[in-house]
Amino acid sequence: MASDSGSETPPVVTRFAPSPTGYLHIGGARTALFNWLYARHHGGRALLRIEDTDKKRSTQDAIDKIIEGLDWLGLDFDDAPVFQSDRAERHAEVAKKLLEAGHAYKCFATPEELEEMRAQQRANKQPMRYDRRWRDHDESEAPAGAPYVIRLKVPTEGETTIHDKVQGKVTVKNAEIDDYVLLRADGTPTYMLAVVVDDHDMGVTHIIRGDDHLNNAFRQLPVVRAMDAIEGGWPDPVYAHVPLIHGPDGAKMSKRHGAVGVEGYRDEEGVLPEALFNYLLRLGWGHGDREEISREEAVELFDLDGVGKGPARFDIKKLQNINGHYIREADDARLAGIVAERIGPDADRTVLTEAMPVLKTRARSINELVDGAGFLFAKRPLSMTDKAAGLLDEEARERLAGLSKMLHVQNDWTIEALEATTKAYAEQLELGLGKLAQPMRAALTGTTTSPGIFDVLVLLGKEESLLRIDAQASPTGTDENE
Repeated sequence: MASDSGSETPPVVTRFAPSPTGYLHIGGARTALFNWLYARHHGGRALLRIEDTDKKRSTQDAIDKIIEGLDWLGLDFDDAPVFQSDRAERHAEVAKKLLEAGHAYKCFATPEELEEMRAQQRANKQPMRYDRRWRDHDESEAPAGAPYVIRLKVPTEGETTIHDKVQGKVTVKNAEIDDYVLLRADGTPTYMLAVVVDDHDMGVTHIIRGDDHLNNAFRQLPVVRAMDAIEGGWPDPVYAHVPLIHGPDGAKMSKRHGAVGVEGYRDEEGVLPEALFNYLLRLGWGHGDREEISREEAVELFDLDGVGKGPARFDIKKLQNINGHYIREADDARLAGIVAERIGPDADRTVLTEAMPVLKTRARSINELVDGAGFLFAKRPLSMTDKAAGLLDEEARERLAGLSKMLHVQNDWTIEALEATTKAYAEQLELGLGKLAQPMRAALTGTTTSPGIFDVLVLLGKEESLLRIDAQASPTGTDENE
């Protein structure tokens, strides 16, 4: 995007350009986040491009999931998505301009000839690279009507240096860059051409992407510079190649490390969007020792000089800890709504909202909230875990029967009053409170883990609490009140 004056710096424009061949990968989500933050920090624009030229692997479902994942993370892009497949004519137009200006040439090598070339290179242990056999030949030497591709005529002398905002100064000899295909024999553009043309036409000034694309930058710059020589107005973009995300073992992040897609962390791991936003921000970027950074602070603080050169290691425990922080900070009604959707039609959002201050105290995921809330909507007779059933021996049932008598006449159904009554009963039995609380928990929830036992009693209410206790206090373990 050219400025109105040569002395002005053009406004920052970044882009996130996923290929819709699957879910939104966690690494892609971080790339999208960094692009979005950099644009917001500098008052620029963040754009989205769907690179859907691989029609065999690109699907509408994948496009929908990518956009849904970005929306869930709160990454709002500034224009409607650009679909690369809609721009094939423009890509071909640029290839033909390069051809006409002598920066590209027609290659008539057949697939058989190219395979023979590669076989010889393999045998001689040479780099697998097109040997430029048609670079200096006239097309009149080709058979009439023979199919051809258009290849870029890359400079063979000298070297190209990129001052990458993350990797620093990186130099590659031009002779190592092959004359790659710009336009296939069927007239369709290759990825390398399409990316450069789209970035230029979208006005992209800063290309922030994974460092696995660093080699591509050296292949794409010759197109930029050739087009600038032809028509002007094609400045070099600013590059920032961010190290990839690795698993805890140091290997590239993959399914064997657990969920790798954003939707997996949302649906399977029970992570809140603000927690994943915060965690991805801190994955390879830092600002002192700060761990919890809000969206507003992130926009204010983010810049590329904080991005490290080494791969970041994904640590699920750190993510869970951050998620726990954001769960505790989250609005109770909002959490109740998320939990209710997972529990299903039996969930009462009003009850969940009331219970949320207790449920979220130690929860590190939405899954734990769902599990913790289960007792609120359990049907009698309660399903018991093996551990809970093991706590309800005959002696425990007798104690529950005695406690039930005291609770039946309890008029003040508050945490403080219930705790006083239960402690008094435990002292009467010469027991520690825990010896009474654990069978109570089993009877009330069917599990051995729950919020504080007096919180449980209050949340369930007097009637339901006594029905559950009495069901286990009776000799047969059945609910005599039903």
